[in-house]
Amino acid sequence: MTDSGKVLKAQVNQTLIELVLGRIELAETDAIVNAANTSLLGGGGVDGAIHRAAGAGLLAECQQLNGCDTGDAKITGGYHLKAKYVIHAVGPIYGTPDANALLEKVYWRSLQVALEKEDIHSIAFPAISTGAYMYPMAVAGEIALTTVCNVIANQTQIQLVQFVLFDKTPETFDIFANTLRAIAQKRTDITLL
Repeated sequence: MTDSGKVLKAQVNQTLIELVLGRIELAETDAIVNAANTSLLGGGGVDGAIHRAAGAGLLAECQQLNGCDTGDAKITGGYHLKAKYVIHAVGPIYGTPDANALLEKVYWRSLQVALEKEDIHSIAFPAISTGAYMYPMAVAGEIALTTVCNVIANQTQIQLVQFVLFDKTPETFDIFANTLRAIAQKRTDITLL
């Protein structure tokens, strides 16, 4: 799944966070998060890659969900993926009203949806809204990592959260890694490993 030896790990109470370079559709977690659009019917980037890897069953199930609002998330089966579930999360377009609050909400909602399934103990996220939705990687990374750390610090079900970063630019992994290190320096409940 990983494209290189680049990995950064941190412990947040009972949960391990891993930053890795790779392709999310190959993740071996219980659930993966799809950076979806409001139709949930597939698209480009991460969304297209997940739909192609999962097969036609995923699209058929998504057609029954009647779309999804920006900032929200819905769950389906994983079909031909290694992950049992796909959580379709609709992030905001950068620069639209309340975009930062909606990006925070979409990470929070994704984790809430995962916690509603007792058999989800590991989850993999992409960098939501950083592709076609043009979010600057540093801003998206700060929101993503802060929100995820806040949610997982108060639960024991999810034991692994991976951020699977597709390195469009050489700096993607480094931006997320530096952000996680900075957050860890401010908090006593995060230990870098």
